Amino acid sequence: MLLEEAIGIVMANKPLRITETVLRDGHQSLAATRMRTSDMLPILEQLDEIGYFSIEAWGGATFDSCLRFLGEDPWERLRTLKRHLKKTPIQMLLRGQNVLGYNHYADDVVREFVKRAVDNGVGVIRIFDALNDVRNLEVAMRAAKESGAHVQGAFVYTISPYHNIDSFVKVAKDLVQLGADSICVKDMAGLLAPYVAYDLVKTLKAEISIPIHLHTHYTSGMASMTYLKAAEAGVDIVDCALSPFALGTSQPATEAMVAALEGTERDTGLKKETLYPIADHFRAVKKELAENFKLNTAMEIDTKVLTFQIPGGMLSNLLNQMKEQGMADKYPELLEEMPRVRAELGYPPLVTPTSQITGSMAAFNVMLGRYKVIPREIKDLVRGKYGRTPAPIDPDFRKMIVGDDPIITHRPADDIQPQLDSLRGELAEKGYPNASMEDVLSYALFPEVALKFFEATRR
Repeated sequence: MLLEEAIGIVMANKPLRITETVLRDGHQSLAATRMRTSDMLPILEQLDEIGYFSIEAWGGATFDSCLRFLGEDPWERLRTLKRHLKKTPIQMLLRGQNVLGYNHYADDVVREFVKRAVDNGVGVIRIFDALNDVRNLEVAMRAAKESGAHVQGAFVYTISPYHNIDSFVKVAKDLVQLGADSICVKDMAGLLAPYVAYDLVKTLKAEISIPIHLHTHYTSGMASMTYLKAAEAGVDIVDCALSPFALGTSQPATEAMVAALEGTERDTGLKKETLYPIADHFRAVKKELAENFKLNTAMEIDTKVLTFQIPGGMLSNLLNQMKEQGMADKYPELLEEMPRVRAELGYPPLVTPTSQITGSMAAFNVMLGRYKVIPREIKDLVRGKYGRTPAPIDPDFRKMIVGDDPIITHRPADDIQPQLDSLRGELAEKGYPNASMEDVLSYALFPEVALKFFEATRR
């Protein structure tokens, strides 16, 4: 089915459409993004026949994981997936001006990356910014539009005194103005409560004419209820993962969502019986990944996320850091410090990279004393280098962090000179004068990791 036909069905009828995340967010959430292309290949044709709105299979952490841990070229993975997924659009997750990295890149890198992603097989690009600063989405969204992809503008859902339905609708309308073909509510930590979801979706549907897509995680235990209320409010598409890679810190299970809506006006039209053998395949994959990579794939629900807003995986990482420093007893203090730091930093949503930045600062404060050590990333966030924070930062706090350093009030990427030519030159100096543009982009995002990969595969 062509994407345009799928959009037409969404808008004309009432079936709830599903984006399948098993090839990206499902295993990123539960198996440290370790699923290999070879694990996917035997089942791709069957996935392609299901009737999904899209299959999320690229972007997020998969690019880094391919190069760093799996010895795979992420571009070749994309091309392989495209050869087998001929009916269903491949969807990717893009961090706006950060692309798939953790810092802002020059506009020429962003434009070329988006163009190459579409050329190599991506059909739907979900684009978000950690601060919901739409200035950081302009170039990526424009490039995606020009490349012919379905452009899904996303806003990050979070809870704070500065976030409410009106503020989210404003961002959504800004994304529509930038040319979005659909809007995604991106709830990365499972914070969106069922009745709030109903009100949010109802308002978005009343204010915006393009499809509304809801993404959440099961972390707090509310995700299936949230989807049900969102479906009642008229949400067009939701993200689900096949059951072996669902629940925990992942998405609700695809089969369960299909079964729950059978015979209702939001019936997905998918047949759960066709999903069972595919789920069996991924059940075996999950078992093998857990054994080969020594992974704990049994992630428990953690309702503390509703208070501390720290995604489950990040909670465990912070606890491990405290243990390594012999300060595990201070972990309760860390949980109290995290919201305090977040408020001082202007209530950034806790999603990559702001979650890591805020969490590290809270850990330093607990272990060493409040703001005795201030990482560069904190100074950059306070200065505006990542964009505009949701809430204004207190002037006295800002002065304590960055002194009299100039504050960035314009689009941060305006300060970054074009990078592609210099990156190509660097690669040539390192022994790769004929590097493809895809290799140049891999090097741009993850220089050291990409070089190690090239040394192993390009010599």
